[in-house]
Amino acid sequence: MKRILIPAGGVVLATGLLAAGLAGTASADTDVAKDNMATTAANAKAIADFWAENNGAALKAAKESNVWDSKTDVARLQSKGGYSSDTKPGTTAPIGEEKKSTAKTQNVNMPKTIGKVFFVNSKGEKRWCSATSIQSQYRNLVATAGHCVYDTATNSDVMSKWVFVPGYYQGRAPWGIYVGKQAFTHYDFDVYEDYDRDYAFVTVYNGVKVEGGKAKQVSKAEWDKYQGIKDAKDVEISREEFRAGKLDPTRTEAYWAKRGSAPEATGPDYPGAVVGKVEVSEGRYQRARVGQGNGRKFGEPITEIVTANEAAAYKAKQRADRKEYPAKVEKDRRGNWTITHFFVQQWYKPGTDTKFFKTVFFIVDGASLDAGRLGDNVGGQGFAYNQPTGKDVRVFGYPAGAHPDGNKNYTGITPKWCYGKTSKKLVGSAAKKIEEHVALKCAMTEGADGGPWLFKYSNAKRLGYVNGVTSTFNDQDKNGRVDYISSPYFDGETNTVYKAAAASWSGKIV
Repeated sequence: MKRILIPAGGVVLATGLLAAGLAGTASADTDVAKDNMATTAANAKAIADFWAENNGAALKAAKESNVWDSKTDVARLQSKGGYSSDTKPGTTAPIGEEKKSTAKTQNVNMPKTIGKVFFVNSKGEKRWCSATSIQSQYRNLVATAGHCVYDTATNSDVMSKWVFVPGYYQGRAPWGIYVGKQAFTHYDFDVYEDYDRDYAFVTVYNGVKVEGGKAKQVSKAEWDKYQGIKDAKDVEISREEFRAGKLDPTRTEAYWAKRGSAPEATGPDYPGAVVGKVEVSEGRYQRARVGQGNGRKFGEPITEIVTANEAAAYKAKQRADRKEYPAKVEKDRRGNWTITHFFVQQWYKPGTDTKFFKTVFFIVDGASLDAGRLGDNVGGQGFAYNQPTGKDVRVFGYPAGAHPDGNKNYTGITPKWCYGKTSKKLVGSAAKKIEEHVALKCAMTEGADGGPWLFKYSNAKRLGYVNGVTSTFNDQDKNGRVDYISSPYFDGETNTVYKAAAASWSGKIV
């Protein structure tokens, strides 16, 4: 519900308004809610690494936002009457204008500023919405829907691991990953989850590009401590290298020996006995004791990161012969597939056919590079508020969700657009307690939420003015298909929130 914003130095000409007291008014200070996201550069780098690791596996695993249930939340909008501006109309010009194209075409040139925001919600689910870069003092600002930043399931806490990826396409981040630093929204959305204020502006750190690093051999202690991508391999060595390694207290590898084609088992007390390792199940390993002896633990488990296809291939072999393939195959919380191997000791009599090995340990430390400021890389859309309704806008987003009737017309892989005049009257939804939205005829579904509504969009320059963000999806003719979308009406209070965000600095991660 709209509150009355009294302009500084302005005069309110409305009988009875002042008699109602100042309890129904809001100053600029009380309109703005500001919440911290990634508070340090180290924390922000860890978030960027989370999404970039394993060739963008977490980005690929994310699904569209699921705030609106297509079966229960997609309903009709009701007319609520004409809009009333609370201050004078205003605009802030876009940045990063591109050269005008001389080609005559009917195709829509997608803005370079749009992309997806990725986050982890309170359920631990990886989700995404649509968003855009928007003009700001430090060229570091993203505009999207409030429900794509604040988790309404947890009393409006900010989402975890929030990032913006402009130009996102199937795991790739062509201009880098931009980690959210501070979220700005209207007090009424932050506190009361008022969807009439379902918008947010997020300052982001400089972008990060994570490039695959080379494998580096390290000690077992360094390998154990490292939290990133790592691997371990067995390398055959000579008997002399094996003996020298066993006698060297500074060695960094784990040494072991294995008999050849006709091993003769024995115990560790046999003169010259050598130890080999036998792979077993996790359960058998956990039951095994430590120390020297057949069947006792052989070192720590070794975990290798594999692709989904490699994991599936191993599991297929495991189903055929679990004794031969006893390793543990699982998907970790980051969406990476791993295979963990467990070993116990087997001692052998020495012989000419004995083969010796050492286990060497590697880490892969990806190189994180500074990608620069968001606005410098992709530009930033302008901002408009208190504009007349019934005007042409162009809306962009990444629709992916199914319609209420189950039809799924979109994939969410590439951005789509709608064009038309917004409703002249403000609209509402009793189910969602919305009273002051503006609507547009459009069939885009969930996933497009948070996408910009661009007023005065120039197809040649790919720039316009953000005058709304997609908030809800609606079915006006009750045929089980989304046919209208809606956005909060951007008024003077929206401008107050935007200006606070646009003046906030963020800085670099690397």
